[in-house]
Amino acid sequence: MKTGLVLEGGAFRTIFSTGVCDALIDLGLDCDYLIGVSAGIAYGVSYLSGQKERNLQILTQYVHDKRYMGIRNLLRRDNRSYFGLKFAYEEIPNKLIPFDYKAFAAWPGEAEAVVTSLETGKAVYLPVPRHDDHFLLLQASCAMPLLFPTFDLGDGPVMDGGAADAIPFERAFEMGCDRVTVILTRERSYHKKTERIEPLIDFAYRRWPAFCDTMRRRAERYEEQREKLFDLEREGRVLVIAPKSTEGFSRVEHDLEKIHALWKDGYDQGMAAKEELAAFLKPRA
Repeated sequence: MKTGLVLEGGAFRTIFSTGVCDALIDLGLDCDYLIGVSAGIAYGVSYLSGQKERNLQILTQYVHDKRYMGIRNLLRRDNRSYFGLKFAYEEIPNKLIPFDYKAFAAWPGEAEAVVTSLETGKAVYLPVPRHDDHFLLLQASCAMPLLFPTFDLGDGPVMDGGAADAIPFERAFEMGCDRVTVILTRERSYHKKTERIEPLIDFAYRRWPAFCDTMRRRAERYEEQREKLFDLEREGRVLVIAPKSTEGFSRVEHDLEKIHALWKDGYDQGMAAKEELAAFLKPRA
């Protein structure tokens, strides 16, 4: 049986997912295939390298650091992102809170990240390089419109994977997974609405009409995905873990108590669901 783990994005709400993944480390559970979107894959690689609480440490230590995020970063011509890209994707993992590249390289499964092609508006699924000290693919997957520059990974400009495929459980099944665990970053009762900034996105990315169309249909697509996901859960083919509540939690949340609480919700839910998770995943080697 091939096991899959799917990690939704959601910027700092993804700290919930890291709580679940930290529980998986404590429970000694692994997967054959992992796919993540945006912060889902950016945080998810620390699970694959077996580094418990690494993401929590990064977020709580640097959330108030202007080098990590802030409007000044967005205004810098060499950065053009709300986040300090070199600081977040190079200095932190390579110097300050080191990422274990060797452990990640030794992980025996498959890991993919999702990006969205600006030219086609469609999702592109790419294998995560086992040693990239710039984390370029992860940057591209996290590249939220208006808050990041575009990225070219060799086949044209791409951005945030969540634009085209926010919860890529269908990709996991396409890759041969028999059972799939999906960690959401929104509560089960959540319903997505069209972004108020859509006119600004239409203007900023007018060179890429297919991408703009994908962004306009993003909420509709998201609702359809969740409906299908919950149907699969009822059929027993998918295990879904979702936060109890994300009300009042910003995608760039600064409140350390809220961050710890959402991480703990994920960790506690992971530990409580150990029997179900053991049925959908496999022992860690």
